[in-house]
Amino acid sequence: MRVATGLLAAVTVLAAGAALAQPRVREIPTAVTGDYELELEQGGRMRTALVHVPKSATEGMPMPVLLNFHGGGGNARAHRDYVQMDGLADRAGFIVVYPNGTGPAAGERLLTWNAGLCCGYAMSEKVDDVGFVRALLETLAKRAPVDSTRVYATGLSNGAMMSYRLAVQLSDRIAAIAPVAGSMVLPTAGNDRTLPLTMLGKRAVPIMHIHSVDDKRAVYYGGLGEPFPFTNIRTRHPNAEEVLYLWVDFEGCAAKPVIAEERRGAAGTPTASHTATKYVFTNCRDGGEIALWKLTGAGHVWPGARLDYLERFLGPGTDVIDANVEMWRFFKRFDLPSR
Repeated sequence: MRVATGLLAAVTVLAAGAALAQPRVREIPTAVTGDYELELEQGGRMRTALVHVPKSATEGMPMPVLLNFHGGGGNARAHRDYVQMDGLADRAGFIVVYPNGTGPAAGERLLTWNAGLCCGYAMSEKVDDVGFVRALLETLAKRAPVDSTRVYATGLSNGAMMSYRLAVQLSDRIAAIAPVAGSMVLPTAGNDRTLPLTMLGKRAVPIMHIHSVDDKRAVYYGGLGEPFPFTNIRTRHPNAEEVLYLWVDFEGCAAKPVIAEERRGAAGTPTASHTATKYVFTNCRDGGEIALWKLTGAGHVWPGARLDYLERFLGPGTDVIDANVEMWRFFKRFDLPSR
C-alpha cells in the first residue's frame, strides 16, 4: 500500500536535527507578555511561528511550552483562532507556540509538515521540520522564560503526525505529546514505504491520542481518507490503534488498557449522541503512560472548538470533551528526566 504524495486528504483548511545556524529573529524581549511572531532562518528557509506568552511570565519563573501544529493546508494563524488555546495558557501558565509549515508559494497558504510519509510540499521537498522545531525551541528559550524540561507537542491532522515524529526523533526535547485526529506516518527501517510502521524511538514518551472513529479524513481504523477539498488527492492512513499498540509494546506498558472515563454529549444538544471513552495503558517504563480518547459522532475536528467550523469538509464538531483541557491535564503530570 502506498501513501499519497500530495496534500493530506485528512488535511484541514484550518487550518507545519540539522546544525542550528545563527537565526535572524523578530525579537521577543524576555518576560514581555502578549502575542508575537518569531522568525528564524533554518535549513536555508525563513521559518515563522506565532507565540503567546501569558501575563504570569512577568514573575520570571520558567514556564512550560506547548507546541501546537496546524493541519496540512492550513497555517498557524487560522489554527490558533480555531483551537482557542491562548485562554487556557493564560489560566494555567504556559507559553503556547503555533509554528508555520512550508508550502509551494509565498505567504501562508497550503502549508504542510514533513511527518514522514506525509504531507504535500514539506514531504516532497524533504523539509527538515524536526530541525526547525529544535531551532525554534533554542531561539524561544533566549527570549522567554522557558522550562526546557516541560515542552509538549500537539497538533491536528498533519500536525498530529508531526507531533508523533517529534516523539520519535526529538524525544530529548519533547516531554509528552497529544496528537488530535492524525496518527504516526514515519517510514519503517530501510525507508520501506509500507504500513504498518515500526517504532524508531528512544524514550518512553507519554502519549494522549484523541481521535473520532467517524473521522472520514484521517480514517481511525486505517485506509484512504476522503479527497482533499476540490481535488482528487487522497492519503492512506494507518490504523490509529495499531500505532498505539506499537508504542505500548515499545514502552513496556500493560498489554490491555483500563477504561478510565466515559462521557456522552449533553441531552438536548446537537452533540447529544456523541460519546468519548478514555482508555489508559498503565505501568509503562520510565513513568510513562499511553492514553486514548476514542470518540464517536465527531468528524475530523478539534474537540471543544467551534461546532460548525467548516462542517462541510471536516464533519461535525464536538464538545463531548475539550481537547485543550484534557491534554493539559495530561501534560502537566510529565517532564523530561534529568540528564
